[in-house]
Parts: sequence; structure tokens; C-alpha cells
Amino acid sequence: MKARTHDIAAATALLGVVVLLPELPTVTLSTAVLALIANQAGGIVPDIDQPTAPFWRNLPIGGMVGKVIAKMLGGHRFLTHSLVGVVLVGVLFKMLLVFLQPLMPNVQIDYVWWALIIGMVSHLVMDTFTKEGVPWLLPVPVKFGFPPLKRLRITTGKWTENFVTLPILVIVAVGICLYRYSDLLAFLHHITR
Repeated sequence: MKARTHDIAAATALLGVVVLLPELPTVTLSTAVLALIANQAGGIVPDIDQPTAPFWRNLPIGGMVGKVIAKMLGGHRFLTHSLVGVVLVGVLFKMLLVFLQPLMPNVQIDYVWWALIIGMVSHLVMDTFTKEGVPWLLPVPVKFGFPPLKRLRITTGKWTENFVTLPILVIVAVGICLYRYSDLLAFLHHITR
């Protein structure tokens, strides 16, 4: 999947989780902003194992660093595209948040942490629909994909992703917002005052 698909999928997943909660959480504006940033980061973090990913292309020496990181992580769609990778990144991110907590006393770090994890899992779910599949159960060397027949899966950047998957994600996100419109409006009103 392309980066913009992962961005929208991560935001839609976060919206879905928040809306499914019995009542929307009471958070500060700084928590909401950092959670959204963490969610979007989580949506692309699994692709740090790909030296040509937009993340690396946007850094001055990203290409070289990306190649080194890719080799350390076992190549594309290996460690960072598994549940083990999600746990490892989750533990490291939690340690970072705890370390930075004194600098951001108004931030509820648990919400920020969950937003990153939701973004990462959304990335793996979306890549499960691609021809390559995802090694969810690493170290078991099997890549899982849906549907089981590869020829029915999505090819990254092709018409199915652009004209089917992307619009479906947008429609789901809008539907989620409409479903809890008044609650979301109250939530936004609360965090912005």
C-alpha cells in the first residue's frame, strides 16, 4: 500500500476505536494532537524496513540510513510487519514516552501510546490485503494474506488501491464521524476550550 493509504487507514482505525468506546475519553488538546501525530507515525513505522520509503526519502541522508536499517531489520515486510515488531516498537515507544513525561505534564501518554499501536496494526492489516502478505506470526516464516488467493489481492499503487480501497476508507471514516457526530462535536469542543 502507498503511504497515503496507510495514513487514511491509520486515522480511520483510530476514529473507529474512539467511536466504539462507550464514552469518548476526556483528553487535553496536547494529548489529542500528540495522539494524532503518533497514530500517523504508527501508520508508516512498519515501512522503516524499506530504504525507498517516503520516510527515508525526506531525510537528508535517509537513503543510506534506510539501507542500513533495512538490513538490520531483515528487509522489507519482515520484523516490523509482524506482531513481534509491533510489541518491540510499542515497548520502545512507551519507554520514550515515560522518559519525556516530565517535559509534557498535560499529556496523557497512554492515549498517545495506544494511538501509535492502532496506527501500526492498521498498517499490517492493510498490507495483509496485498499480494505480498504479512508475516504476522514471525518467527514463523509464513506471510499471511487475504483473500487466500494471491491473484485476488491488491497490487500496491494500482487501480484497486486508488479507486476501491482508498474511497472505501474515506467512506468508512465519514460514516464513523456521522455515526457519533454530536459526541465527536462535543469532544472537539471540550479539547479546544
